[in-house]
Amino acid sequence: MNHTLTGVAFYADIHGIHTGNQFATAGPLGPCLDICAIAYMQAEGGTVPPEFYTDEDASLRLIESSPKAMAAIKAISDVLDTTVCETEVAPGYYVPDYIEHVSNWVATAPPVGPKRPPTVSEVIGRIRRAANHPATHAA
Repeated sequence: MNHTLTGVAFYADIHGIHTGNQFATAGPLGPCLDICAIAYMQAEGGTVPPEFYTDEDASLRLIESSPKAMAAIKAISDVLDTTVCETEVAPGYYVPDYIEHVSNWVATAPPVGPKRPPTVSEVIGRIRRAANHPATHAA
């Protein structure tokens, strides 16, 4: 997983991080991806599924179906200062939504502190923290 997280940080540094609609948009140096889409791409061999550009639901299912991507996303979630949100998957049954937690953290200003989303450098710092976290090495 450390390798995946290192790849996420490297890709984000080169291409930036997409925070708009869908999980991807065209960028000047290649696809600009949502942070969770970067984790998927790094975990699954470097390709960007076309669904990332056009279908949010299919994109979520693809990311969720990748154990390596989800492990990287959970590792990032674990080093954030906010609590992971939960999604109701059946009446009265909630599960942690790590994709929402991480993507939302990258795209929005925190309730306390700077009134802006984190910079790419700040996001990369958290990714590196996740890569160096002892739980990441135990996984």
